[in-house]
Amino acid sequence: MRTGLGLDTGGTYTDAVIMDLDGSRVLCKAKSPTTREDLCIGIRGAIEAMDGELLKDVGVVSLSSTLATNSVVEGKGARVALVCIGCEYDGSLPVDFSTVVPGGHDLRGDEAAPLDEAAVAEFLESVRGRVDGVAITGYLAVRNPDHENRVRGMVDRILGIPAVCGHDLSSGLGFSERASTCVMNARLIPVIQDLIGSVKTVLSEFGIRAPLMMVRGNGSMMGEEEARRRPVETVLSGPAASMIGAMVLSGKRDAIVMDMGGTTTDIGILRDGKPRLEPEGAIIGGTRTRVMAAEISTSGIGGDSRILVVNGTVALSPLRVMPLCFAAGRWPRIKESLASLTGGKPWSHAVQDERSVVLDSEFFRTLRVPADARDFSGSDMALLEALRAEPLTLKEAAAIVGVHPYTLNVRKLESLGRVQRIGFTPTDMLHASGEMDQFDSEASTMAAGYLSRGTRMDAEGFLADCRERIRVKLCTELMRELMSEETGSSALGPAGEDLLAKSISGVPGRDFSCAVTVRKPIIGIGAPVGVYIPWVAETFGTEVFIDPDSDVGNAIGAVSSSISESVVVLIRPESIGAEEGFQAFSRLGRFEFRTLDEALEASEAAAREAAVKAVADSGAEDVTVTVDRRDSEFEYGDTGMRSLISVELTVTAAGRPRPFSGRGAHCLIRARA
Repeated sequence: MRTGLGLDTGGTYTDAVIMDLDGSRVLCKAKSPTTREDLCIGIRGAIEAMDGELLKDVGVVSLSSTLATNSVVEGKGARVALVCIGCEYDGSLPVDFSTVVPGGHDLRGDEAAPLDEAAVAEFLESVRGRVDGVAITGYLAVRNPDHENRVRGMVDRILGIPAVCGHDLSSGLGFSERASTCVMNARLIPVIQDLIGSVKTVLSEFGIRAPLMMVRGNGSMMGEEEARRRPVETVLSGPAASMIGAMVLSGKRDAIVMDMGGTTTDIGILRDGKPRLEPEGAIIGGTRTRVMAAEISTSGIGGDSRILVVNGTVALSPLRVMPLCFAAGRWPRIKESLASLTGGKPWSHAVQDERSVVLDSEFFRTLRVPADARDFSGSDMALLEALRAEPLTLKEAAAIVGVHPYTLNVRKLESLGRVQRIGFTPTDMLHASGEMDQFDSEASTMAAGYLSRGTRMDAEGFLADCRERIRVKLCTELMRELMSEETGSSALGPAGEDLLAKSISGVPGRDFSCAVTVRKPIIGIGAPVGVYIPWVAETFGTEVFIDPDSDVGNAIGAVSSSISESVVVLIRPESIGAEEGFQAFSRLGRFEFRTLDEALEASEAAAREAAVKAVADSGAEDVTVTVDRRDSEFEYGDTGMRSLISVELTVTAAGRPRPFSGRGAHCLIRARA
């Protein structure tokens, strides 16, 4: 029996499962709270709760995670500089520093302008010590990567920090989309390095030396080194793994999968046993990328989403915070502070937007104190020191630091992952209403009573309002995904928006009402789905499937996938209709051939060799190769004559992880003694 250990490190919990890979059976499972300040603690907690005898026989370890997705959604990650060669970036994704330098290529891969290396060097010197990585995107670098590669060499020589080139991540056109992908990748490098390092540290403690895989956003596995180099491909790995896990658990090949975690809810559609890939590249945090991932709608609503009151109205925020009920069990003074908020209406700091609002019932704790304080003010550092011992409200921290609360830039520290907010969440809502009792319900009840005074409702009405907003949010996100899939457009227009609102609220208009029935079952994945997803299924009159092991569905999917690698080659004639003179473009380089047959044969062979080597290096066995060919042709009116514009070859190698043998049980025994 081949066994594998699946791990999923989410924003709230780290899940672990040992699977019989041949029989697709769950042999053992465990959960532990994710500890962002030290990921090893949460990973260790999940693994040490597993059956020690089963751990001895683990032959492969595979990891999925929402940490990359959450970092993008929450605007967190490393400091990044962007070098644009020959074209302006549209700025759809903020960067810390950026520049545009002359250079770039044309559609034939010829140099359009010389690369200005002096301008590149001057920019790199200006960001020395101020960034953690550099993203490099050249105009039409997918036709010739020379300028990107030269800038990467300069980054290595001058700064000695990670540099990411756009042509390594995507073969598709679209300068700004590739730039966004590149920036995300650079921003996520330390996030994934920290995650992989933490997993390997804990595996070593338990004597588990099996190879480590990581799930891509398309549901396939990649080797550890590839994940370190291309972490952006792990964005959406958690929901992609959940779709694989949903199939394993339910046996259903056509269904809607709703994966609800602490930070996000991810919605995907299974058709004929496969998650549909987004052909134009995934939209992540509202930004179009060139990441080939499952077509999944990610919404910032989860068990740990922030619920707040702004100007007398309840609001949901995508920001993940630690639930008060959970924090109160760790720091008892939180309840003491909540108990002191007895009179008046809730006070809040700032009112410009929800992210800037800080309620006096919210607390902050330090996650990491920066080793280099040059980019942090004195009050920033003083605040981090004040929060080291225990969480404080903004007022309490300001009193210790000796400044007015308005001067403390907690939004900046939060976005950089230096502090974490503790506040009221959907998890607190369920504890305050009596539907959950896993943590300290009293803290949730106290906060609900206090926040309700900021509205015109009592505590019961406040909780009902929270519940309805969560239901409406989940239903709206589901229907937007289904309607976009059905129509091919995400723009509903005023009439569509009105029909959507009526179908979800159940409230009729002046002359008509509207109801929607969903014709696919909904498979719920994640710990909270037993409460929330039935609300959605009831609204739309469909079946809901929640397996007893759905709480670790992501971990099940993580270890049930296969290793794969694709190489895309674009072949074009030098002129439309030409029978001689062809060029092939791919991440392997630019090549020229005399005939189309020569170009096809050589390109497929080179792509096949590269793809097979990549999956073999990642530890795959029983490798199979598939080749997909798509021709684009020009039609000459009604003459029936056609001329070739291009041929796109996608060569994919895939295989199952090769199980590792030769582990020593003595390491496990010593680690747990």
